Amino acid sequence: MKLDLSGRIAIVTGASRLVGIGAAIARTLAAAGADIFLTYFQPYDASMPWGSGEREPETLLSELRALGVRAYGLEANLSQPQVPTRIMEAVQGLLGMPSILVNNATHSEQGDIDQLDADQLDRHYAVNLRGTTLLCKEFVRQWQGTRGGRIINISSGQGVTPMPGELAYAVTKGAIEALTVSLAAGVKGRGITVNAIDPGATDTGWMDDELKAAIANQTYLGRIGLPADAANLVCFLASDQGEWITGQILHSRGGS
Repeated sequence: MKLDLSGRIAIVTGASRLVGIGAAIARTLAAAGADIFLTYFQPYDASMPWGSGEREPETLLSELRALGVRAYGLEANLSQPQVPTRIMEAVQGLLGMPSILVNNATHSEQGDIDQLDADQLDRHYAVNLRGTTLLCKEFVRQWQGTRGGRIINISSGQGVTPMPGELAYAVTKGAIEALTVSLAAGVKGRGITVNAIDPGATDTGWMDDELKAAIANQTYLGRIGLPADAANLVCFLASDQGEWITGQILHSRGGS
């Protein structure tokens, strides 16, 4: 089955690393014919152990354009309340009306209940929940179609696996699953589907060999998740073939 997204415009947030899930999603949507608008925030990645090369977003945009689609990017700090509106304005000005929104950007810090404080909770809430929700609002507000609108959120399986060492992250990403279900009901009849994907543990450069082996042993296929696994599911949901699916949390975890 060939998925065709020609003539569609997709926003993919959190695409600053070439080996990340956001980059894989952008490549897969572009390969299906969609024009792409990326957002990224390199100061966050620079603060993480895995880091991010200074020109990775530009390299990714060049890759996407080589596939024959239009592609633009914007460094956007989603913790700032006005940024979702600015993103939508930029997309409209450069590409036109988007029909696909993939909320992949996230903020994650280690911290259990003993380390948790208000500031850590606020940092996670500002990006993971408030930024995502406001971007959904702007997408819905500007949507003018009668069918074909797609909002796809990235979850992390909070309803499947506990994450006591990343409590603020787990709380805010769990809220994304609640948002997905209620938003899907709230936009029914407006031509927009809303779903969330839980890709499970995915190799984006942060795992050591010991962790990879432990995770692989828990999956039915004996391997860890790859960014392309999540990207393929996003592309299906974004396509016409995915129209009948809405309000769902899809666990794409290899059986783990």
